[in-house]
Amino acid sequence: MGLDNPYILVIVLCSLLILSYLFNILAKKTNIPSVVLLISTGVIISYGLDYFHQPGENANWFPILKILGIVGLVMIVLEAALDLKLTKEKWPIIWKAFAVALFGLAATALIFTFLIQFFFVVDTQRAFLYAIPLSVISSAIVIPSVINCREDIKEFLIYESTFSDILGIMLFYFDIKAIEAPAGASIGVGILLNILLTLVIAVVLSYVLTVVFQKIASKTKLFLLISVLMLLYSVGKLLHISSLLIILFFGLLINNHELFFIKGLEKHVDSSKVKETLANFKVITLESSFFVRTFFFITFGMSIALSSLINVEVLLISLIMLGVMIVLRYLIFIGVAQKFIMPSLFVAPRGLITILLFFSIPQEHQIPHFDNGVLLYIILVSSGIMTLALMTREKEEKLPFFLKATSRMMKGDDRHKESIESLDKDEENTSD
Repeated sequence: MGLDNPYILVIVLCSLLILSYLFNILAKKTNIPSVVLLISTGVIISYGLDYFHQPGENANWFPILKILGIVGLVMIVLEAALDLKLTKEKWPIIWKAFAVALFGLAATALIFTFLIQFFFVVDTQRAFLYAIPLSVISSAIVIPSVINCREDIKEFLIYESTFSDILGIMLFYFDIKAIEAPAGASIGVGILLNILLTLVIAVVLSYVLTVVFQKIASKTKLFLLISVLMLLYSVGKLLHISSLLIILFFGLLINNHELFFIKGLEKHVDSSKVKETLANFKVITLESSFFVRTFFFITFGMSIALSSLINVEVLLISLIMLGVMIVLRYLIFIGVAQKFIMPSLFVAPRGLITILLFFSIPQEHQIPHFDNGVLLYIILVSSGIMTLALMTREKEEKLPFFLKATSRMMKGDDRHKESIESLDKDEENTSD
């Protein structure tokens, strides 16, 4: 009697959800990201299945991963958008997060392209296509991992990782379009028109959905709304537009409807109904995101072949890439976002988007001798680095010497005055 028995399967799935809930509690107390524990659980399960002669490590889990990844991406971005309030006071956080995401993605992808060319001896186009997924920060890992961070840092990291996801996906598919475009085609104009078209569609659909769904009297409309958003995202992907912007803008609009429905538009919304819908929608989104994220990362763990991590050359390549990633990120923070340098500098894990984009590379553009161990190392080690950073985030004395000077620069910012004064008092008490 095994997993082919429906009762056994239900027991296993429910047990995994309960375990994931316990991981979340543990994450709050220890700052160990729950996704790291979920991936580890998946690895253990795969070897257990192999031991009992069930499909495990050698099974093809990617079709399940892809479906879970698509749903999970939409739910996670929606969850983040529904939790973000747009105010003038938060504008500095938003633009700095966007700048760090944009410059970080571009710089990391360019350097990674050079490294992939050097180590795997391939042309620039293929190397760049492989570099993009490895340069995208995973909001699926960041968002549930930063819950204990200071409020402004948490918002910065949520915005940055969400922007990184969106920009990375756009860049990846634009690059494929550029590679496959006929010679002489105006690629730049096509990309600009695609972005403008997506923004127009996102704005129009977000307004329409907000107005329509507040008027639906049925109590079962929330999963209908999620289904509509999933439909729009999937149709957008088939039409090769950046449909993740639709999800992001809708979440921001409904959560900040007082800001968007102005100058005559406010008559089309009932603020009390929108707030009621929003409150229930947040709960549904949060629960759905938890469900999908649980099974995505467990399934990913089950797909990991630890034998691919034994290669020393693969380990060295991965460590070089991770070192480059941190150095570039540090330089960008120095220039753009000094006030958020810790622990944000080390919160740049690769995950869901990296996996989805990596396995979406068309077969004719794949590098046959590229070892997947590089992908696994970067995902696992970047998550481990984030874990250590979050566990020591409040200890300024533990910063490397080159970060202490940057941390001192924060003291000129009024918004951090209280935390800095508290830190100084702690130092005085320690010296006494």
